[in-house]
Amino acid sequence: MKYFAYPRYFYTFVLWLLLPYTPFHLLWRGGKQPEYLHHVPERFGFYSINAARPVIWLHTVSVGETRAAASLIQRLSQTYPSHTLLLTHTTPTGRAAGEQLYGDKVIRVYLPYDYPFAVDRFLRHFKPCVGILLETEIWFNLIHACKCQQIPLLLLNARLSERSARRYAYFPKLTHMGLGELRGIAAQTEADAQRLSTLGGEHVSVMGNLKFDIEAPAAQLELGRKLRMLFGDNRKILLAASTRDGEELLLLEALHHSKLDNLLLVIVPRHPQRFNDVEKIIGHAGFTQQKRSDNTPVHADTQVVLGDSMGEMFAYYAACDVAFIGGSLLPFGGQNLIEACALGKPVLIGPHTYNFEQASERAIASGGALRVENANAITPALEKLFSDWEYMHEMSTAGLRFVQENQGATSRALAQVNAAISTA
Repeated sequence: MKYFAYPRYFYTFVLWLLLPYTPFHLLWRGGKQPEYLHHVPERFGFYSINAARPVIWLHTVSVGETRAAASLIQRLSQTYPSHTLLLTHTTPTGRAAGEQLYGDKVIRVYLPYDYPFAVDRFLRHFKPCVGILLETEIWFNLIHACKCQQIPLLLLNARLSERSARRYAYFPKLTHMGLGELRGIAAQTEADAQRLSTLGGEHVSVMGNLKFDIEAPAAQLELGRKLRMLFGDNRKILLAASTRDGEELLLLEALHHSKLDNLLLVIVPRHPQRFNDVEKIIGHAGFTQQKRSDNTPVHADTQVVLGDSMGEMFAYYAACDVAFIGGSLLPFGGQNLIEACALGKPVLIGPHTYNFEQASERAIASGGALRVENANAITPALEKLFSDWEYMHEMSTAGLRFVQENQGATSRALAQVNAAISTA
């Protein structure tokens, strides 16, 4: 009964039971993505890299969080030039995105698994003066270790869907203890803040969404211009961004019935380990295709381009006419639509956007996005858009306005960090 009286102990006990399986998990993931087998000691708290200056630590689990942190990382580097910025990741794609976006401006390692020995070694090695968890990264032993070592830990840009809140509510004592040990929580929306407060969060405020403050790098815009030339200036280009398993086939089947001439579908899967699988899906569906990695002009009879590259999403958005945001046709919760709106692209989303609920609803209300109920509804939506360029321009303008009206989260996040450092 001791474990139930002290829920974090029971949580840790379950983790210890899973420890023997972690090498097999890494091997399994490594079979699909070999990068999972790199830097394995870091996942247990062993690091070869050191920081000579005081450390500000941000945890950006994967690609989306790493890109969303761009404006905050820029402001932190300007405000604290004598500090080292440490980015931790969970996925190799997040780590690769960090290297591509920030180069030697930051140092990058994997966040260790949430075992007390591993997180304690991580914290004692880097000795951060403040820690920042982005979005929905709640690791109970890590939070407790920061509390014990008097390292202020913030949960910023926090979001918590109703579905995730119900899951955490199954473990009320554990969740209440974990959220209560954070120095502060700044949520994206009022609804997120309310859910986090109900689960035990203290000092909860609303900061907005960092993703609204992101700017497309000039190099990505130039690459987008080059991609457009490769795709063909006269083609009607639909980008299917961050698609998930099962969605590509639905899109291809729907576009079989399209009456649009000269349409080019560009598919960029969310996970790079699926590139080969998606290439086979396109071929089996009977479409002629080329790959982005070939870096060659697209032939007039090519129907689909497979976006098999990493770190070029802004360029893909810049090169397209209309963007469909994946993860939303099937119940994956959707992906970030803000970047497409920020580049003035009309946006289509499916019915499943619970991970980006408020941003999606606001984009639709602004006129910058359209929701389709299923894959078959994409074709008539495209036909309407491409037959009415004035309507496309109105959606483009509305999307830009939607992004501009929701900016400012970076300054509010920076204020939280400043306060935490000043009282550390």
